[in-house]
Amino acid sequence: MTPFEIDENDPRTPLERMLAGDWYRADDPELQAAFRHALAETDRFGREYAADPDAAQQILRDLLGTFGGGAHVRAPLRVDYGSRLHIGEGTFVNYSLTALDVVDIRIGRNCQLGPNIQLLTPIHPLEPGPRRDGWEAGEPITIGDNVWIGGGASIMPGVCIGEDSVIGAASVVTRDIPARSLAVGSPAKVIRTL
Repeated sequence: MTPFEIDENDPRTPLERMLAGDWYRADDPELQAAFRHALAETDRFGREYAADPDAAQQILRDLLGTFGGGAHVRAPLRVDYGSRLHIGEGTFVNYSLTALDVVDIRIGRNCQLGPNIQLLTPIHPLEPGPRRDGWEAGEPITIGDNVWIGGGASIMPGVCIGEDSVIGAASVVTRDIPARSLAVGSPAKVIRTL
């Protein structure tokens, strides 16, 4: 049996498989309902943000897995589900964060995220058949405390960024970054210790 076949002896739902980081298909009705809920709530967040940015943060407190005190996110925000996005205390997220949270994305305390950042946990098969059939999995992303990520950066599945690090604008982070490091480029490389 390949990883892209449903094992009749595996009692887990697609949601349980997704959360475990195993291969699953996102066309499951339960997952689609959760996705539509997140889509509606982020749309509502965007509309409310235009009228009262501070009051709109309450929508995120209800949608996200964790939303720390003093955190602030600017609209628009795009998530797959929201419930696996965790934002620490005092963190500021600028416009147009895309956080594909099929598994946990953990952003530490007092972080600064520039505009147009992508946090991408999903992975897809390299083989064309399973990819065409809609299989995917996920690897979590962890961002330590006091990290600054420059605008337009992309953080790939499974990456951990250590505390006090800086990621340069438009960088593509494909592997872990140690604490107190400045990393830039595509793929991002550590160019100095801070």
